[in-house]
Amino acid sequence: MDFGLSEEQEMIRTQVRQIADAFDLEYWRERDKTKEYPQDFLDAFAKAGWLGIAIPEAYGGAGLGTLEACLLLHEICASGAGTSGASPVHFSIFPPMPIIKYGSDEQKQNYLPKIASGEMNLGFSITEPDAGTDTTRISTFAARDGDDYVITGKKVWSSNLQHADRTLILVRTEPYEAVERKTLGMSLFLMDLKSEGITIREIEKLGRHCVDSNELFMDSVRVPATDLIGEEGRGFYHLLSGLNPERLLVAAEAVGIGHAGLDLGIRYAKERIVFNRPIGQNQGIQFPLADAYTKLEVAFLMVMKGAWLYDNDMPCGEEANIAKIRAAEAGFEACDASLQTHGGMGYAKEYHIERLWREVRLFKIAPISQEMALNYVGEHVLGLPKSY
Repeated sequence: MDFGLSEEQEMIRTQVRQIADAFDLEYWRERDKTKEYPQDFLDAFAKAGWLGIAIPEAYGGAGLGTLEACLLLHEICASGAGTSGASPVHFSIFPPMPIIKYGSDEQKQNYLPKIASGEMNLGFSITEPDAGTDTTRISTFAARDGDDYVITGKKVWSSNLQHADRTLILVRTEPYEAVERKTLGMSLFLMDLKSEGITIREIEKLGRHCVDSNELFMDSVRVPATDLIGEEGRGFYHLLSGLNPERLLVAAEAVGIGHAGLDLGIRYAKERIVFNRPIGQNQGIQFPLADAYTKLEVAFLMVMKGAWLYDNDMPCGEEANIAKIRAAEAGFEACDASLQTHGGMGYAKEYHIERLWREVRLFKIAPISQEMALNYVGEHVLGLPKSY
């Protein structure tokens, strides 16, 4: 078993970090304050070709795997960019996956090169206010009408819509009561956000202020049948095939934010002098930071294992869910230990740790809660009865 990175993978880490480091902590503090979208940051990654890291070379991408994408997002987060920097890049990696795997040749040719170049930004619209994590209970409905589908309904926590051209959206094309299995009868579309009948309302939230989350309302929105991704009625399965890599990607982000937060705490512990000695000399400060580091390293090992398995066409559901659980915990614990190390100054925005602390908390909730990930482990790994 080889735990080392290849020369190409090490190059990815180095080059990505060089780009990310050009946008310092003050840049992200200002974006957090003004809520201005980090377009120049996204443009820098587009210019360097990193937005298409997982898009096939035939469509203008790099044709690399989930492992390389995890390295990319980890380095962005470890630079201090947090979810504010990772999310815009993330949307060029995860939402296109169903298009890559199930899209028509025409869809791939029309959309993938634009996504890889940064010309087209995507949003993601799955969750509904009355369904939550029970995705099979979504009620947004698309009715076929000639060459179009007519979509009516609402979504919540739809990401990046204020700056996206299209959004990947899951809707019902058959009523819940009419399907043999509850996971059937749902379909994926790549919906044009300029379509008539769409209303987008931004949600004020705890962190990631410069990357929007929204309520999405659709009133008889006409979507061409050519924007259906894959097979009608099997959209849930098309989406499901990308859920393991998504969990690995967000786990890599959580670990990266944890490393950024830890670095701030270590620096402060070395520089802050109390009672004529650096506070990092005290075990009460040193041990929590060291403990946080060990947990980050263990979590990242599971991220890398899961990504390697996925890229080699091997089952990775267990590893992806464990990575998500452990990385979310480790990332938050690292930032919390760093904030505690800063004492009162950790509460001040100028020391930056409070922003990372707010942002990393997201990963205990999204894209799936810790409890739902534990449900997977309990049922599918331990063989316990289904609990929900």
